[in-house]
Amino acid sequence: MFPTTRRSVIAALASDDDDQRRRAFDTFVALYWKPLYKYLRVARDREVADAEDSTQAFLAKCFENGSLAAYDAGKASFRTFLRLLFDRFVANELKASSRQKRGGDLARLDFENAETEISREHDRGGSPEDYFQREWARSVFSLAVERLRAEADATRFALFETYDLDDANRATYRETGERFGISETAVTNGLAAMRRRFRAIVLDVLREATASEGEYRAEVRSLLGVDA
Repeated sequence: MFPTTRRSVIAALASDDDDQRRRAFDTFVALYWKPLYKYLRVARDREVADAEDSTQAFLAKCFENGSLAAYDAGKASFRTFLRLLFDRFVANELKASSRQKRGGDLARLDFENAETEISREHDRGGSPEDYFQREWARSVFSLAVERLRAEADATRFALFETYDLDDANRATYRETGERFGISETAVTNGLAAMRRRFRAIVLDVLREATASEGEYRAEVRSLLGVDA
């Protein structure tokens, strides 16, 4: 996973090192492709094929021309900068008389999964900007869950999944311990450890995704309700 030093992805996007810039861009795509796509589909009411095309084209262009390196942390949050850049790109795309589908060498984006999420949404209140912010927060937590899944012991991740990701679960710790063949105490301790680790990973993701200390602290406060 990029970066081992938890350097800001935003800063690394402007790196002179091609490999570091590529890894930074991969992390950037993992964080932002779905919020951008769903924002265009829901908040801007675009058709599926058009939203897929625009999202892939925008990401490919960002990598090809280095436009993300123009971000100025003194003017706005990176999330706001990106949304405005995306809006401008889409508006310019609409002016074109024809357009070819583009994706460059981007990893395959799971648009079907994004559409499934859209179909299950109930809360679409607020402005387009509010919607994009909610989807970005969802993306941060989703990426953190996947990182936790990749590094954690299978049983401990199953405990975390049971109590923190399954809204329908009503099992007691004793019942869960019997299910996994461990003690109630092991359930309690394992779940506490996983929650601490998950919080640490979320903080790592936010550190990577922000370009200044002030922006980082603001995002931590917004997403976790605590001061970093």
